[in-house]
Amino acid sequence: MRTLLTAIALVGVLAGCSVDQSPDSPPDVVARAAYRSPEPPSLTLMTMVNNRTGSGGHTALMVNGSQRVIFDPAGSFRDARLVERGDVLYGVTPGWLQAYKSAHARSTFHVVTQEIQVTPAVAERALQLVTTHGAVPGAFCASATSGILGEIPGFQNVGSTFYPVKLQERFEALPGVTTTKYYEDDEGDVIDALRAAELARQ
Repeated sequence: MRTLLTAIALVGVLAGCSVDQSPDSPPDVVARAAYRSPEPPSLTLMTMVNNRTGSGGHTALMVNGSQRVIFDPAGSFRDARLVERGDVLYGVTPGWLQAYKSAHARSTFHVVTQEIQVTPAVAERALQLVTTHGAVPGAFCASATSGILGEIPGFQNVGSTFYPVKLQERFEALPGVTTTKYYEDDEGDVIDALRAAELARQ
């Protein structure tokens, strides 16, 4: 009963996590959308943090391996031009990555990104895990992400949690993590359509 009550309470806390109502892109469209970044293999944890309370609103995990994707569990960032299947965003070009951050950063939230370089094998393991996980229920973004990290070599000690900021703090303790914070001062919602459209073209 306590677990059920905790999960219900989290629905209100994790406002950035919601049930995804958009249809999945077909596999052939997913395959064509693949984008390979020239940057080294890496994992990047992204946490949306409330500017007033310091609490976490959402968690996502970007994987840069043979292609770059964002695992956006129970996420709200959707666009008709962006390929998405099973809560994974494909074709994450620099423009779409900036659009993703811009859509989440506003006067009430900022985005914390924590990048760690990994071996190609670790990146591929992470890529396999996120692309086969499937859609995540609302408010389970940090739980799903920490569960995936627990199956990746070198990340098992992160542990399981429902709370984005707890996951962020544990990730920060890993060796080699580079942390940056992204702020915007607009009043937009989780999807700033015009702004995201402009950035995605870059």
